[in-house]
Amino acid sequence: MNVPIVRLTSLAHGGGCGCKLAPSVLRQLLADQPSVQPYRELLVGTETGDDAAVWQLDDKTCIIATTDFFMPMVDDPFDFGRIAATNAISDIYAMGGKPILALAIVGMPVDKVSPEMVRKILRGGSQICTTAGIPVAGGHSIDSPEPIYGLAVIGVGRPQDIRRNTEAKSGDVLILTKALGVGIYSAAFKKAALLPAAYAEMIESTTLLNRIGMDLATYPAVHAITDVTGFGLLGHALEMARGSNLAFALSFDDVPFLTDAEDLARQQFVTGASARNWASYAESVTLPSGFPEWRRHLLTDPQTSGGLLIACDPGHAVQLLRMITEAGYPRASIIGHADRGSPSISIGP
Repeated sequence: MNVPIVRLTSLAHGGGCGCKLAPSVLRQLLADQPSVQPYRELLVGTETGDDAAVWQLDDKTCIIATTDFFMPMVDDPFDFGRIAATNAISDIYAMGGKPILALAIVGMPVDKVSPEMVRKILRGGSQICTTAGIPVAGGHSIDSPEPIYGLAVIGVGRPQDIRRNTEAKSGDVLILTKALGVGIYSAAFKKAALLPAAYAEMIESTTLLNRIGMDLATYPAVHAITDVTGFGLLGHALEMARGSNLAFALSFDDVPFLTDAEDLARQQFVTGASARNWASYAESVTLPSGFPEWRRHLLTDPQTSGGLLIACDPGHAVQLLRMITEAGYPRASIIGHADRGSPSISIGP
C-alpha cells in the first residue's frame, strides 16, 4: 500500500496535552462519580483528580495505574513517540511510584500514515520506556481518523511514599521542576515560526523523564506532588489548592519559562486550550492589576510532558531544590507558597 508522506500535525485538530478536555467539562463528566469509593484498597481513585489510580496490595506494596495518549504536536514520528511515552510515564512518578511496564495505545488513519511512520512512533516510545527501565509489554491498535499514541503504565510504590495532590500544608513552599511554554512552542511550530534551537529545547524538555518524583516521595518533607500538563500551571496548582483546602500564592517573576516563550506569547502564538483553561477556572485566580493577556497565556498554557509541582516543608525547600537541579532539572525553581484560606490562586510579581 502506497501511503503519501504527510505532516503528522496536519492530520490532527489538536496536539499533545492541548487535546485534553477543559477542566470545567471534565468536572461535568465526573460529577456523578461517587466521592467515597466502596473499595478499601483503592487509595486514590477519581475523587480528587489525581495523576493515577492507586491500589494497596498489602502493607508494603501499592499498584499504581495510569493511561495517557494524544494526537501529535510535532511532525517527526520518532519525537512524537518519545514525547507521548515520557508524558504517560510521568503520572507514575508524580504519585511517587516506580514504573514497571507499559502497554501501547495506537490509533492511526491507515490510509494516510505509512507503516514506517507508525514504526518510528513505536520506536520512539520504546526508547523512552527503555530509558525508564520498563518494557512495552503489549498494547492495542485501531484504525482512527486522527493519529493517536500513548501508553497505559503500571507502577509500584510503598504506601508511605504515595504522594497525592491533596496533601499540601499551610506554609509549604511550591517548587516547579521544568520550564513552561510547551504549548506556545507547539503553536509556533504549527505555523512554521519556531526556530530550530527552540524546537530542540522543546524536545529536550518534553522527553526528560520526571523520575525525580520517585526520589522526592521518600522524603517526609515532601507533602504533595502533581505533574503540570494540559490544564497549565494555574489549573494543576488550583487542583492541588482545592484538594488541600489552601490558598496558593505564586510569583510570576520566579516561574521558569522556555527561552522564547515570552516573545512568542507576545506574538499571540497560543493554543485554543489556553483560553479554554482560563474560562474554566478564572473565578478562582486573582491576577495583578494591568496584568497583560500574554502573561496570562503563559500561566494557562497547556504543557505536554511538563514538570512536577511539589509542595514541601519550607525548612527543607532549598535543600530539595538543590537536589532536584543536581539530578538534571536545571530550570527547577521555587515559585510560591501555600497559605490558609479559601482554595484559590493569587499571582504576584
